[in-house]
Amino acid sequence: MKIYTKTGDKGTTALFGGTRVPKYHLRIESYGTVDELNSYIGLIRDQEIDSPTKSALLKIQDELFTLGAMLATPPEKETLKNGKERLNIPKIDPASIEALENEIDKMNVSLPPMTHFILPGGHQAVSFCHVTRCVCRRAERLCVALDSEKGIDENILMYLNRLSDYLFVLARKLSNDLKADEVQWIPKKLQ
Repeated sequence: MKIYTKTGDKGTTALFGGTRVPKYHLRIESYGTVDELNSYIGLIRDQEIDSPTKSALLKIQDELFTLGAMLATPPEKETLKNGKERLNIPKIDPASIEALENEIDKMNVSLPPMTHFILPGGHQAVSFCHVTRCVCRRAERLCVALDSEKGIDENILMYLNRLSDYLFVLARKLSNDLKADEVQWIPKKLQ
């Protein structure tokens, strides 16, 4: 199988189901940013972190591929003429979101209470979590825009929202695990 197809040489790409759209299309921006998010999660997974976290991140990466496939399928192409679903893969569903919430709750148990905002940084692995969280928020914003235009599965929006929370708590957990300084943001008073 060749990697290059040359079908995108004129600035268009095919969605799942065959519809061709410009590469700057909001649907392409949405799943392209999810792909970028997935790559950053791989960067976190490559750090010297505990095995259970690496396993959780691998599961998230798998779910992001599913989410990307869901985004790459326009609503009008979700089912075939015979009524069967075109995407024959598990979907992001409430159980996926609940699993993220459970991971957040497990990490939060061992963390000190948060009294202020936290400045990103303190350790490279922690910084990667914060960068990834920002990419996740961008993916979420793009998906919200796509939803307002074309409508997408609501579980996609909830999953991305919860994933950004997971990445924030993961940054705090890794700060704790790695004995990194967690610097609080305390606004200076106006003089």
